[in-house]
Amino acid sequence: MKRIIPLFLIVTILLGCKSVKTNSKEDRQLEELFSLMQGSFNSEKQAKADSTYYNISLHMYPIWKDKGHFLYVEQALNSMQNRPYRQRIYEVTRTSDGNFSSAVYKLNVDSLWIGKWETPKDFDAISLEDIALKEGCEVVLKRLGDKHFKGKTGDDTCISTMRGASYARSEVEITENKVISWDRGFDADGNYVWGAEFGPYIFDKLD
Repeated sequence: MKRIIPLFLIVTILLGCKSVKTNSKEDRQLEELFSLMQGSFNSEKQAKADSTYYNISLHMYPIWKDKGHFLYVEQALNSMQNRPYRQRIYEVTRTSDGNFSSAVYKLNVDSLWIGKWETPKDFDAISLEDIALKEGCEVVLKRLGDKHFKGKTGDDTCISTMRGASYARSEVEITENKVISWDRGFDADGNYVWGAEFGPYIFDKLD
């Protein structure tokens, strides 16, 4: 006698297979973005072509591999890498609408972590309880194509008091060999007060 499989069971199996396939695609895209963000970069080429831009170093390396997609990020004048002006931890996730989010965290004691992009295992000594989320400063990115993502923060959601600013705004584009980033600060009336005035910094990935 032939065994009859209930229709609802067939539908459940098919939907389950579809869900696994979709999640697999989403996971690949998240891994693609996370991989593109990793490495050492600088803006040397841009600085040589336009003296209004500095040669900035940018290091982004994965930490806490068992906890998700976290990066330690360090920026400095290329000639003063022992004195970085920005140290952050980014958490890259997939959003419910199919885009991606790069949340930004501050370290409690920045000076302890200078140069630790070279030894990312050192971050195993701390946890999420030792860093503070910068609410409203996450960059939401959309995948535009193969190895190409672009996004920004909210227009005025990221609070910043640096140099008299009220909020900061970031626009980011990520490709296979570049991170293009435009960070600017604005006062309460929307007037520009800091950051590159006329266009983004172009960071080229180093070999």
